[in-house]
Amino acid sequence: MLRRLPERLLAWVGRSLRRPVLLGVALTLLVLGAGALAVTSAGLVSIAASSGHWPVTSWFLHYSMRRAVSTQSLGTEEPDDLTDPALVLKGAGHYETGCVMCHGAPGRNQSVIVEQMTPRPPYLAPRMDEWAPRELFWIVRHGIKFTAMPAWPAQQRDDEVWAVVAFLNALPDMSPQRYRRLALGKAAQNPGASETSARLSAMSDPLEPVLATCARCHGEQGEGRGLGAYPSLAGQKPAYLLASLRAYASGERASGIMQPIAAGLEDETMRQLADHYAEQPAVARLVAANGSMKPANGAIARGRVLAIRGSREHKIPSCVQCHGPSEIEHNRMYPLLAGQYPDYLALQLRLFAAGERGGTDYADLMHSATRRLTEQQIRDLAAFYAALAPTDEPQPGPDNPAEL
Repeated sequence: MLRRLPERLLAWVGRSLRRPVLLGVALTLLVLGAGALAVTSAGLVSIAASSGHWPVTSWFLHYSMRRAVSTQSLGTEEPDDLTDPALVLKGAGHYETGCVMCHGAPGRNQSVIVEQMTPRPPYLAPRMDEWAPRELFWIVRHGIKFTAMPAWPAQQRDDEVWAVVAFLNALPDMSPQRYRRLALGKAAQNPGASETSARLSAMSDPLEPVLATCARCHGEQGEGRGLGAYPSLAGQKPAYLLASLRAYASGERASGIMQPIAAGLEDETMRQLADHYAEQPAVARLVAANGSMKPANGAIARGRVLAIRGSREHKIPSCVQCHGPSEIEHNRMYPLLAGQYPDYLALQLRLFAAGERGGTDYADLMHSATRRLTEQQIRDLAAFYAALAPTDEPQPGPDNPAEL
């Protein structure tokens, strides 16, 4: 029966075309199609951004976009708390880098050049209430065709996309002062710095403007911004920092926030940045005092045991063998973890466990080491390492490998 379906369809089309009305409709469509092709081939279709869209065209395109986003974002699972200050801070850093020129910000107008685009990107602050968080997530992650809105460069990093959504949710009520604090950090305290002085600084030391960009997220001395949105870089191994920048630039370590920045750096600049931050004094911090993830009762103690001894039952290796703390000198490509922000450490462990984190040539070792970690074990390990001062060593006791 199915084999005869094309024959039946052709027979029905033939009978239909013998009807005057249907034949007239078919001929009309054929003439219109031929006319459209002729006009297009002659180059008469206006594609100039300066001509804008007809109102009906603008309405249809916008309506189609709204319906597509609404339907295709169904089933998106939202994070528990989109008001998390660390998420908002993380989103603000990327917004200043990649979004503000087109969409403006509190106290910042859109670029004059952007205003001549068709369609013109919207000024976002008063428009955010029109969209649900899941719809904003879909737009940021996938972008919009036939506009200048790009897709997220690292499609597997939903955590970064949600950070931007968290920032966008906070945008309508955000003052210019708060935006500057979030997006610029300490640089917000010096709004009078002129473009001329920035150029003079770049002439005297070409690394200065690059460091200024890094400082917006990682702090003036690489100490981070206090919430775990960004890692502390101060005192880290230079070889690891350089390898990470290269991995970001190539896309081997996925990040829609870092890749656009790292991809624009020369290799020598990467080397200078790595050396600069490695020379900064590492900052000791307590896990419960940095405004970040608060450890549950016993988390640090449990994390200490797991880091030092591992778990034979779950085939989880010891962490200190590669990352310390210990008196043994470890591979220069293994990062130092002591004193790092707990939220940042926990996120990296989750990414490794999911197979979504790349980096140095040793990233595969972490994929294997973390895939059996439970969420509690991830948080315990993060709490333990965050509570260590950068020079801490395991205390003598039954959990110390030296005494086992």
